[in-house]
Amino acid sequence: MIYLDSAATTFQKPPAVAAAMQDALRTMSSPGRGGYPAAMRAAETAFQCRSELAELFGVGNPERVIFTSNATHGLNIAIKSLVPPGGKVVVSGYEHNAVTRPLTALGAEISVAEAPLFRQAEVTAAFDRLIVPGTDAVVCNHVSNVFGFILPVEKIAAMCRDRGVPFIIDASQSAGMLPLDLDRLGAAFIAMPGHKGLYGPQGTGVLLCGENVPVKHLIDGGTGSLSIQQEMPDFLPDRLEAGTHNMPGIAGLLAGVRFVKETGTADILDHERRLTLLAAEGIRTFPGVRTLALPGLREQAGVLSFVPLKKDVEEVGTSLAQRGIAVRTGLHCAPFAHRSARTLDTGTVRMSFSHFNTRTEVYQLLAALHDLLH
Repeated sequence: MIYLDSAATTFQKPPAVAAAMQDALRTMSSPGRGGYPAAMRAAETAFQCRSELAELFGVGNPERVIFTSNATHGLNIAIKSLVPPGGKVVVSGYEHNAVTRPLTALGAEISVAEAPLFRQAEVTAAFDRLIVPGTDAVVCNHVSNVFGFILPVEKIAAMCRDRGVPFIIDASQSAGMLPLDLDRLGAAFIAMPGHKGLYGPQGTGVLLCGENVPVKHLIDGGTGSLSIQQEMPDFLPDRLEAGTHNMPGIAGLLAGVRFVKETGTADILDHERRLTLLAAEGIRTFPGVRTLALPGLREQAGVLSFVPLKKDVEEVGTSLAQRGIAVRTGLHCAPFAHRSARTLDTGTVRMSFSHFNTRTEVYQLLAALHDLLH
């Protein structure tokens, strides 16, 4: 199978990830639950994973690195910590349902910083207009999961710092590829999955918490600390990590993070961009196709969408699957993004690359699309 759906999950993992998970199943119990070797080994692995994530993402204290089950879990914690029912929030026009559905459930007043695709300056100007007194939070994804559009989070973060508004970053498509420094940005929270650009297993995620930011826990339960107390601990990470940890997942995530650090985020991004550019240039030569990419992939990461003007996107996706090529079609859980790019009526065919994809696979994709679209 040629797997080109890494914006959903990186299916191909470094071998060390599976090995670490198998080792955890054999040797680890739960951290903080005892002084015996299996518990201590779990505690050390969890601490090491927090520490390496803190180093990678500019978090001064590893205790502010929280393990979650996915980015959606982390975003729910972040949003519900900062936004009261009916609160006022500014979001980009490229947000995922993981952001917009929790806000809708809160009855939030959502202002959308609308801007055309790949226009960073216009995104910045839209946020500048909308971040006004009384705004409870600003939420923006770093990279669009549909189009690979890199949004200007550094400039938005500066606005939020200047105006005293908490900033939440959804790094689902950028963690492990683009530079991110929580403390330098001054963000309240950064949420990310473990199973995409960090090359960890499904069922893992990370929430980075800013210093002195109030946090609201979603789940009450055991933490292995302050057991006589009937309220959740008021300190991190315990306050946000009730229940038994996913130690095979955390061990696999640690192996994935180490792979990213050893390979280098810049090299991973460069490799993905080269493949994306190759695919975009090839697809542009086909008749009756709208390719959503700028020449040279300015302001774009390793995600590429196109719209076949004479075929349904689902038909194209099914035909590629029958040829052993995995892509994503439809709205990709991001109707706001499709509305911004004017693809809401059709959806798109999306290809998303990882470190493990090759130029040969792109040529095979282009050959299959040539047959389908001519």
